[in-house]
Amino acid sequence: MLYSKVKARLDEVLGCDVVLERPKNKDFGHFATPVAFVLAKVERKNPKELSEQIAQKLRGIELFKQVDTLNGYINLTLKEEIFIQALEEIISSGFKPCKKNGEKILLEYVSANPTGPLHIGHARGAVFGDALYKIGNFLGYEIVSEYYINDAGAQISMLGLSIFLAGRENVLGVEVIYPEEYYRGDYIIELAKEASKKFGKEIFESEESIATLSEFGKDLMLEEIKNNLASVGITFDSFVSEKSLYSRWSEVLAKLQSNGGIYESEGKLWLKSSEYGDEKDRVVVRESGEPTYLAGDIIYHQDKFQRDYDHYINIWGADHHGYIARVKASIEFLGFDSSKLEVLLSQMVKLLKNGSPYKMSKRAGNFILMQDVVEDIGADALRFVFLSKKADTSLEFDVNDLSKEDSSNPIFYINYANARICTLIEKSSKSLEEIKNAPLNALSPQEEYLVFLSTQLPQVLSSAFFERSPLKVCDYLKNLASELHAFYNAQKILGEEREEQKLKVLLGVSVALESALRLLGIQAKKKM
Repeated sequence: MLYSKVKARLDEVLGCDVVLERPKNKDFGHFATPVAFVLAKVERKNPKELSEQIAQKLRGIELFKQVDTLNGYINLTLKEEIFIQALEEIISSGFKPCKKNGEKILLEYVSANPTGPLHIGHARGAVFGDALYKIGNFLGYEIVSEYYINDAGAQISMLGLSIFLAGRENVLGVEVIYPEEYYRGDYIIELAKEASKKFGKEIFESEESIATLSEFGKDLMLEEIKNNLASVGITFDSFVSEKSLYSRWSEVLAKLQSNGGIYESEGKLWLKSSEYGDEKDRVVVRESGEPTYLAGDIIYHQDKFQRDYDHYINIWGADHHGYIARVKASIEFLGFDSSKLEVLLSQMVKLLKNGSPYKMSKRAGNFILMQDVVEDIGADALRFVFLSKKADTSLEFDVNDLSKEDSSNPIFYINYANARICTLIEKSSKSLEEIKNAPLNALSPQEEYLVFLSTQLPQVLSSAFFERSPLKVCDYLKNLASELHAFYNAQKILGEEREEQKLKVLLGVSVALESALRLLGIQAKKKM
């Protein structure tokens, strides 16, 4: 679109990689560049003087209506015909996905233990990961989304024990003494009742059945997790089972040892993670010979790196911050480049309802279920709220705010902008084809600015992915919707002499709104 066209032309004329920005004050033009400051260092000239020399050179370029300088910056105002051409392109072709750029990325997110339903904290990481996945693929990256199933180890055994004890108490009617650590909540009783239907009550008579109950419970919870994710439009390209990888542990351990990454002390095997920035070394094999939780992650990351992607992105909960160094250390000791692994952290969510803490789920025990919130506010509102703030910062919101039908509710405000456009087009005496084919001989400054904002979507998406911040797309949508509402309120559209031309401009805005929302996983509303 316009950004790439302008940048390519500047790069060509000036013979360097030009940084192009949007001025905060739109009176300063459509774009600005600090290129004079960069070149001044090379040419040992005064930036203000050099900016004027560069501006003089740019004034002859066909793209620009006006080129000004301000304190060393060069401000660029585009010609009207450039916007007319861009609008025609948006309406005829929309925003097409970029060609594949050849970079392969493995993106792992959610990966919640299949020992219970997804809670609201899991949901934030899930929505964040899915938005990066959609935006990245649109920009031409070959991204594979992956869910790592923690289906081995103590937490799965504890799930089986919890189901076993719940079955004895609630199915057999036997008095049970629960250990200090176990999974609780109505969902465990539900699993016990389902197990009774499948295996019969006798499944709860012997502790030998705990392993069977572990697998049964894990499979049902994983299915529920997949359904929960699907309810907000999230699916995965790949699921990898921790249990299926454990047969490789001997091979992986031998490799760590041969590369000098393991030593024995106190009857345990330790990873020398402190050599790569960890605060201390970590146990990978206990005195009993049983691998620790870290061992599973080491095997999994070897499996990842053996698949030879260009880049690996993990989205973890903020409580895993201290885990990054030890995993990167293991990658180095396995002979891979740990700089290829990028770990993004997702902070927890504080949820309110009418100013009071949101009620925790009785079914889940002591946390808020993702599915309860989806049923309360809808998948689209959930996605937008979670994306409207950087994932590594805390998030607090009141679900009641999302029922407001005004500008304080951003998802309503954005959808209302798109619905307004669609309603105007529907009410118009002109057909959609007539609007699309209407000649554009001139644009008002307000129309020109709407077209300009509409064309910015590709650059916004590129910046959002590069900075791992879908927040930028949310801010773009809010800004575009605000300009649309201001335009709508300021003038008459239907029945006006330039009705077709105005509606054509608004149609371009609608294409941008719907495209941006779709890449956030949200279906734009056409009627409200």
